[in-house]
Amino acid sequence: MSIQPDGRSSRWDAHREERRADLIAAAVRAIDDQGPEVNMTDIAAEAGVSKPVLYRYFADKDELHAAVGQWGADEVLAGVVPALLVDAPVRARIEAAVDAYLRVIEEHPQVFFLLVRHRASGAGGAGDPLADGKARIAAMLTRFLAETMRGLGVDPGGAEPWSQGIVGLGLATGEWWLEKRTMPRAQISAYLSSFIWHSLEGPAGELGVPLSALDGS
Repeated sequence: MSIQPDGRSSRWDAHREERRADLIAAAVRAIDDQGPEVNMTDIAAEAGVSKPVLYRYFADKDELHAAVGQWGADEVLAGVVPALLVDAPVRARIEAAVDAYLRVIEEHPQVFFLLVRHRASGAGGAGDPLADGKARIAAMLTRFLAETMRGLGVDPGGAEPWSQGIVGLGLATGEWWLEKRTMPRAQISAYLSSFIWHSLEGPAGELGVPLSALDGS
């Protein structure tokens, strides 16, 4: 005899996930307004709930930071994935993807600072709040590079380490740019896109693939 799912349980699970998403959105707003040092009391106030309610959904601040990190990865992927999937030359897709990433961190600089600095300090038991997001973004880039390389008939073995390097480069460059603000987004986007594009030139050349072929020209 099969056990039918409890409709009430399913509705409660859906409600809990919706409520959790609302609390994460409130945390993002609070961080945007008050900076990386915002505390759980302020986040609860932004959400319009008491701290005990907040702790029903997140065991501690580290768990909430990890959830905010996943939210950030979702935002980045929502912009980067469509940019990489359009029917356009590879370089144009890289440029669009880089700008999509920079746009997200420009809109939420305090969230970005919280995540990268929490990670760098090794604070908390939850570890790196960017870990899941970095892995998802790197996996997406790995698929993109591997498919491009297979289309050219070359070994895609380098796709994964190259993707890890691109993610690290993006984080470091993004943090520097948001701290210094010495140039507009369009300029840093052009520099970063050019660096990523030409960083493929050496490995591609060693595989016998000129950049003109990589870009479909």
